Amino acid sequence: MAGNREFFNRRLHSLLGVIPVSVFLIQHLVVNSFATRGEEAFNEAAHFMEMLPFRYFLEIFVIFLPLVFHAIYGLYIAFTAKNNVSNHKHFRNWMFLLQRVTGIITLIFVTWHVWETRIAAAFGAEVNFQMMENILSSPAMLVFYLVGVISTIFHFANGLWSFGVSWGLTITPRSQQISTYVTMGIFVVVSIIGVRAILAFV
Repeated sequence: MAGNREFFNRRLHSLLGVIPVSVFLIQHLVVNSFATRGEEAFNEAAHFMEMLPFRYFLEIFVIFLPLVFHAIYGLYIAFTAKNNVSNHKHFRNWMFLLQRVTGIITLIFVTWHVWETRIAAAFGAEVNFQMMENILSSPAMLVFYLVGVISTIFHFANGLWSFGVSWGLTITPRSQQISTYVTMGIFVVVSIIGVRAILAFV
């Protein structure tokens, strides 16, 4: 019974990692990419997102609650996992370890980012180009955001590989190898988009 529960929780953890993280990433990258076109373009895109119908429902039930479960169960997996890269320095063992490390970094980064933006907005601050420009004017925060965004994108991209294995989509060694190339390609392309968006505020 306990084994079945853990199997279900891991499947749910994998599924909720793909759905809300992809929604969270796509929404943020689309809006933030407008910063490369200038302050006015970004502010218009951010304002459009704020005016979406059912915005709070979507944020709570499509992003926030699934991410909370994914984060809490992910911490359980991270701290109970047996990392064996010291004995078996295989590529997938390193990716397994990096998935856990970037998951913790992502949790810290997303929590801090939500605090600086969404919570601040609830207290009357305006989420706009100038807010992000002020945040990223600190070299320490710029590095923090770069590390956080790249870690989040890696965790998402490598999580897609794990999702394919967990859900039986990539069973053979060949399909898993192809999946590795595809997901790492996604990581590189999306990282470039994310980094360009951050640097546009600097």
